[in-house]
Amino acid sequence: MKQKLLCSALAGASLLLSACGGSDGPSTSKNVLFFLGDGMGMTTMTAARIYSVGEDGELTMDQLPETAFIHTYSNDGQVTDSAPSMAAYMTGVKMNNEVISMSADTQAADAAGKPYYVKYDSTCPSDNGKPVPTLLEQMKAAGYSTGVVSTTRITHATPATTYSHVCHRDAENTIAAALVPGGAGYNASLGDGVDVVFGGGTSYFTPSTAGGRRNDGRDLVAELKKANYSFAANKSDFDKLPVDGKTKIVGLFSKEHMTYDLDRDPAKEPSLAEMTGKAIDALSARKKGFFLMVEGGRIDHALHATNARRALQDTVAFDNAIKAALDKMQSIDPGLKNTLIVVTADHDHTLQMNGYAARTGPTQPGKPGVLGLVNNYVDGKPSTDVDGNPYTVLGFGTGPNRKATRGPITAAELESPDYLQEAVVPTSSETHGGADVFLGATGLGAENFSGVLTNNEVFGLIKKSIGL
Repeated sequence: MKQKLLCSALAGASLLLSACGGSDGPSTSKNVLFFLGDGMGMTTMTAARIYSVGEDGELTMDQLPETAFIHTYSNDGQVTDSAPSMAAYMTGVKMNNEVISMSADTQAADAAGKPYYVKYDSTCPSDNGKPVPTLLEQMKAAGYSTGVVSTTRITHATPATTYSHVCHRDAENTIAAALVPGGAGYNASLGDGVDVVFGGGTSYFTPSTAGGRRNDGRDLVAELKKANYSFAANKSDFDKLPVDGKTKIVGLFSKEHMTYDLDRDPAKEPSLAEMTGKAIDALSARKKGFFLMVEGGRIDHALHATNARRALQDTVAFDNAIKAALDKMQSIDPGLKNTLIVVTADHDHTLQMNGYAARTGPTQPGKPGVLGLVNNYVDGKPSTDVDGNPYTVLGFGTGPNRKATRGPITAAELESPDYLQEAVVPTSSETHGGADVFLGATGLGAENFSGVLTNNEVFGLIKKSIGL
C-alpha cells in the first residue's frame, strides 16, 4: 500500500517510478508501438488502398483485428490541429489548439492574440497552465526503453507531444532543448534521455551562425554526442548506428522535414520502414520492454498542398512501416502476447472522392487510377461538370487550386507528381477536416479498442492494456 501511494504521488515526475509498473508490479516486459498517420483521414486511407493495391486489395492497417472510430475535436476547436490531438492520445487530456502536452487551461496565445513564442523560442508565462505527464514519460519512469520516429522535423507537433511541454507548438528551439540530457531546458522527466530518436530538423539543433535557427548559440547535436548519443546525419551513418542494447542513438537526416517518399533518395535518407525497423532492433536489444511512437508526418503536408499523389505515396510508406513492425515484433514476441500495436490518425483533411467512377485498380505509369479522371461506371466515358469539362476522382474542399474557369485536364497533368487536385474553396493552404478517424489495434489488450472513442480515451486504454 505504501509503495502504491508513493507511486501515485510520483507519477510522471521522476525515475523513482521505475518500481511502479502497475498494480501487479513492474510491467517492463511489455511493448507499445503507437503509429500515427498525420492527417490520415478515412478518405486518404481509402484512396491510398486503391492507389497501391486496387479496390479489392488490403493495406496492412486494413488487416488489424480490432478497430474503432475516433472523435478528434480539441478543447477549443471543432477541427483540431496536430498538437492537441496527438497530445490527447499521449496524455489523456483534451487541450487547446497549438498546445503541446499542457493542462486544458493552457492558452496558445495571449489576450491580444499574439502566440506565446518568439522566433521559435518559448515565452510562455509561468502561470499559463502546467505540464501533464505523457505516455512516453510515464513508461520511461517505469523502466521502459523509449523511442520517437517521424518523417517530419523531430521537433514538429506530433513527435514533440511525446517528450516536451510548451504552450505553442512553434517554439521548436525550446522543444529541441527538451531532448538533450544535462542541457538547459532539458525535460528531466525523460531520465537519462529518449533512447532512439529518428527524423528531420537539424535546423532547431544548430546555431544561426552555422545556418540553423537557434538564437542561443547552442549546438545541440554536439551536446547530444557529449551525452553519449551515437549520431547519424545520412543513410550511411544510419546503417552504422549500433543496436547493442546500451547506446542511445539519434538520426536527424535533413535540415527541415524529411523528403516525401515519392522523391526520397534511398542512398541519402532511410525510409520510414527502415527507421522503424532499426528503432525496434535498438529498443528490443535493451531487454526491458519499450514504447515506440512512429509518425507518418508528411501525409499531412502533401494534403495541405492538395498534392494527392505524394500524400497517397506517403500513406503507403507509413503502411509499409506498420508491416515492418508487425513482422519484427512477431519474431521477437510470437503472437504479440506482450506487445500492443495501435494505428490511428490525429485528424482528417478535406480530401473527397467525387462522382460515380468506374473501378480503376492501382495506379501505374500511364494509368493514374484513383488519381485520374472520373470515368463513369456505366459507359466508361469521362463524367463532366455543367460546362462539359471533366473532373478528377479526388478533390478537396479547400485549397490553392481553385480555377476561375475550368477546362480540360490532360494526361500529362495527371501523370505529373506536382499536379494539385482542385478545391471548392480557394485558400492558400488546404485546411484540416473534422471527421472521425480510424483506429486499428492488435496484440496485448487490443480488445479494449472498439466502438466510438475520443482521442483522449485512447491514452487510458493503452495503459490498461499493459497494466501501467
